[in-house]
Amino acid sequence: MAERKTYDIAIIGSGPGGYVAAIKAAQLGKSVALIEKGHLGGVCLNVGCIPTKTLLSNTAVLRQIKHASSFGIDTGPISIHYDKMKQRKDSVVSKIRSGLEGLIKSNKITIYRGSAQFESPRELKITGQDNLYLHADQMIIATGSIPLDVPAFPCDHSRILNSTSILELTELPKSLAIVGGGYIGCEFASLFVELGVQVTILEALPTILAAQGPTVSSFMTKAFTSRGVNIRTNVSVQSIDNQNTHVQITLAGGEILQADLALVAVGRKVYTEGLMLEKAGLLTGPRGVIEVNEKMETAVPGIYAIGDVTGKWMLAHVASHQGVVAGSNAAGHLKKIHYESVPAVVFTSPEIATVGLTLEQAQAAGYNATQGTFPFQALGKAQAAMETEGFVQIISDKKTGQILGAIVIGHEASNLIGEMGLAIQNELTLESIIETIHAHPTIAEAWHEAALIANETPVNFPPKAKRP
Repeated sequence: MAERKTYDIAIIGSGPGGYVAAIKAAQLGKSVALIEKGHLGGVCLNVGCIPTKTLLSNTAVLRQIKHASSFGIDTGPISIHYDKMKQRKDSVVSKIRSGLEGLIKSNKITIYRGSAQFESPRELKITGQDNLYLHADQMIIATGSIPLDVPAFPCDHSRILNSTSILELTELPKSLAIVGGGYIGCEFASLFVELGVQVTILEALPTILAAQGPTVSSFMTKAFTSRGVNIRTNVSVQSIDNQNTHVQITLAGGEILQADLALVAVGRKVYTEGLMLEKAGLLTGPRGVIEVNEKMETAVPGIYAIGDVTGKWMLAHVASHQGVVAGSNAAGHLKKIHYESVPAVVFTSPEIATVGLTLEQAQAAGYNATQGTFPFQALGKAQAAMETEGFVQIISDKKTGQILGAIVIGHEASNLIGEMGLAIQNELTLESIIETIHAHPTIAEAWHEAALIANETPVNFPPKAKRP
């Protein structure tokens, strides 16, 4: 007879949504079980955000070294050891994972290793390293997502790779074809082109990074092309064949391309396999999504869902925030989610960060929207650091001055976006940014200048020419 355990709250999945929900519920005095069948930390830590950003930080160093002579520094010949880069990536992931386990246990959360399936809305069967039945009055589903496979050209993880298997490479290919020009495909394009790989992006839509809006996609098309990335848009891949020494890619229309490796990066799909949701009385919506309300509650009382399975934003920081909301509500403390100021970052070179509405979205929503754009080229700190590629842009309501959205492309974009997230979340205006003293010389003072331009009172930028 399998052992039976009872907890106040059971959480399935230990990614950035699940472990945060567990900590929040534990802080509120509840007994919490956290179930994980793979590595702690989920996709983000193990095969997503952290490993990719570790590899991209290697190329950031390489880029600096390549331009060292411009700073008056002579480096001599450069050699790349991709196997060592991969080793560093693995050790970073391992170190963070062990720190995460300590953090979870320090909050007196019990970790169970195994797969969970519902037996009823209040009972789970755990099988794997741990085998038991687990009863909880409140359940939180945080099982995440997996790379989308295309039936016409399934990944063999030998030469036809996805975003997980490509992280296991120990040597660089000479050429790489990336199917999909969204943020995942573009991050890998950025990584490999910097390492000297011939990169081709094959995108079915008219532009790369279509979800980020026309301003971003047009700028990044030029930036990528200047770095040597071959971008093919409006193309449909019909098949990819592993020829043992290379892959052969056939496009609609019959054109054939060849590359050492292919990366299929056409998106991700929600992962609820094996959960037996029907036994909990839970039905999934379109694309297998578990639908939730603003409290992260599903249609079944006492069952919550967070992270990628909700189909809202497939971003780690959104999952974490949803985890706080679900963990609070499951513990009896009312909390609601708000999505008005979700930052999204693409860690390409140059980096891209957005928050709130684009100009086009703001106008479509009925705002009399305007934008203020300030180029890094006009910024003292950017000149000093030789990081002049890119710009910041603030979208605001002409009538009230309220900040509706922001875009930054360029050096440290991922860090810079935080100020605008805070501004949008708190419904601040252009005046709020203008009246805030920004340190000089910094990259962040670009926001001050963009706000002045949007306000039509530029200081460090020429005024708009008046029309006759």
